[in-house]
Parts: sequence; structure tokens; C-alpha cells
Amino acid sequence: MSRSALVGNVTAMLEDAGFTVSDRCAIRPKSFDVAARRGRDLLLLKVLANVDAFDDATGLEMRRLGEYLDATPLVVGLRTRDEELEPGVVYFRHGVPVFSPDTAMELFVEGMSPLVYAAPGGLYVNIDGDVLRDEREKRDWSLGQLANELGVSRRTVSKYEDGMNASVEVALELEDMFEDDLTSPVEVLDGAEEVREGDPTPEDPDPEDDDERIVTVLTRAGFEVHPTVRAPFKTVSEDDDNEKSVLTGHSAFTKTAEKRARIMSSIGEVAHTRSVYFVDEAKRESVDGTGLVERAELENIDDPDELRDLIRERGEEPA
Repeated sequence: MSRSALVGNVTAMLEDAGFTVSDRCAIRPKSFDVAARRGRDLLLLKVLANVDAFDDATGLEMRRLGEYLDATPLVVGLRTRDEELEPGVVYFRHGVPVFSPDTAMELFVEGMSPLVYAAPGGLYVNIDGDVLRDEREKRDWSLGQLANELGVSRRTVSKYEDGMNASVEVALELEDMFEDDLTSPVEVLDGAEEVREGDPTPEDPDPEDDDERIVTVLTRAGFEVHPTVRAPFKTVSEDDDNEKSVLTGHSAFTKTAEKRARIMSSIGEVAHTRSVYFVDEAKRESVDGTGLVERAELENIDDPDELRDLIRERGEEPA
């Protein structure tokens, strides 16, 4: 299956599951393919046939964007170089959850969260330590007795009860022993923080030389500005006054710029952000809701509130 067809299939599945899905980011650079929202859940999805193509730089960018936009970065893929992705298993690449289309179908359409995740050494599950302790104490078993049954140390059993995760084999043995469900799902829509590597959000990249002026002006207007590297927009700017965040781009107003502005509009509609594109010259005020602001206008604005008002006004769809 081609990657384009795979993106189309995943998009259709999300729409069937009740998500609003953005236009595909069919322009480079792009760290993600589509944004999708259902209620409060916002996803940034990368779709790949071979997930080995998902590199560290893209993973860092998606994690940063997830933090800026209050979104969950995810990768949906078919295989690695060596094997197919197993259904019902969450993998991780560069801190981003990865799973197969079958797992996505179970999660988003059927509402069944995966129970198993892959980590160095094999497949693991989250053990509900409180349930395990209750079941052990119902039988009046000591930690040592349960350890002997499992063939592990008393210290290991104590760690299971304190929340340490277990291999699939151990989990199955425990559930068979106690005839009860002891596992809890991997909370993918929360970034699977309970099992992923707890790395802090990567620091913002430095702005490129031609971005510095835009970053300076937006910062002066009261925005907290986050430069991007591979997104279809140059920055995500968070408003200190708790208004909508703003996606920004800038270049000469070419066909490519117009296409990028349309993508920004579509993403903004899903992500609940505004978008503005700074250009050398424009004969209109917006592209599908992305406001167009000429650089000369920008240079002539001294009042931060005036710039914020201009971004707000230009980003409004005509009646």
C-alpha cells in the first residue's frame, strides 16, 4: 500500500470515529500529516508504512508541537524494517507512541485502549498494584509466597504492587492465578506518560536568521513564541492574555505560500488556533481564514495591541 493510500485510510477511519480531520500537510517540511480533533482530544498524526523512517528530529518536533498545542503526537505505521507492528501493542519511537492501523481502529472506533507496550527486552503491561495486593491479601499470601509461585524475588513482587510494570508472560500468569484482570490500559491519548520515557519537552530550536524579526515583533506584542523546524508553519505563538494561539508563516506570496496558508487555516480550524502569514506584498487580506499581513504594515506598527488586533481581524472569515 502506498503511503498516500495509507494516509487516506487512516483519515477515513478517524472521520468514521467522529474526529474532525485537517487537510493533509502535503508540503515540505512536515513533521506530521494531519491534525484531528474529537472533543477535547487533539491529535497530531504522522502516517508511515515503515516506522523506521521516523527520525529523532521529527520526534522532537512533534513532542514540542504537542506541548504548544495541547495535543497528543502519534505515529500510525505498518511495520519496521524487520517485522510487522503487532495489533494491540503500543511502540515508542523518539518518545512518541507508535501503533498499527488495527490498533488505531480498536482505540478510536471501538474505544478499546491497548494493554501491551513494547520496550527494550520485550512486551510489557501495566499492572494495577492495588488490585494485585488485594488479591494476594484475600488469599492471606505473603509477598514471599507469591514470589515463589511466580519464580521471582520478593522484592520484584513488592515492586509490582508499587506500580512496576510486568512482562506479558508474568501478567498472564498472575491473571490465571487469581482469575481476575490485573492489567490497566496504556493511556495513549495522554501520551502514554506512564510507560514512555519521561524525557522533558525538548527545548525550542533557535529561530533561523530570517525568522528573528518576526519572532521579535511577536514577542514584543506579548506572545510567547516557539519557532518550529519541520512544521508547515514557522512559529506557534501563545498569547499571554489566554486568547487563541497563533500559527505564523512568512515569505513572498507565491503559489507555495498560498498553499501553505490554506494548510495553516485547516490545521488552525482543527487545533482551535488563529493563523497569519507575513508577506512582502498581498492583494487580499486572508486566505481561507489565514490573515495576510504585509511586512511594511508590520514595520509601521509600534503598539503591540494594534498588531494583535490586526492578526485577529485578518484571521476572521468574511461573512
